[in-house]
Amino acid sequence: MQELSKIFKALSAETRLKILKLLEHGELCVCNIVTGLKLTQPKVSFHLGILKEAGLIQDRKEGKWIHYSIADSDMFRRFLILSALERISGDTSSKQKKIRTIAAPKNKNCR
Repeated sequence: MQELSKIFKALSAETRLKILKLLEHGELCVCNIVTGLKLTQPKVSFHLGILKEAGLIQDRKEGKWIHYSIADSDMFRRFLILSALERISGDTSSKQKKIRTIAAPKNKNCR
């Protein structure tokens, strides 16, 4: 029950949903998420920590950079993530274009 509570808490913040929306398109470095959301790195790291604690995302370290992606978790978690993302996907085409731009090219500072 406590695990389920962590998942719903993680999905309750708009910023965390935006992070999941970005990660829906593939793995991203923290700096890409910071740039895409126009938030400070500590704020993004805080939200990433909550998502990771809930088991919704996973990380991979490459040198001094940490890359995040949606976790290869059980079907229930995956269903919750996709349901939440579907609810916020009433995005305009300009928002979708911005998401694709953030997700596609890697920031030169990341490597």
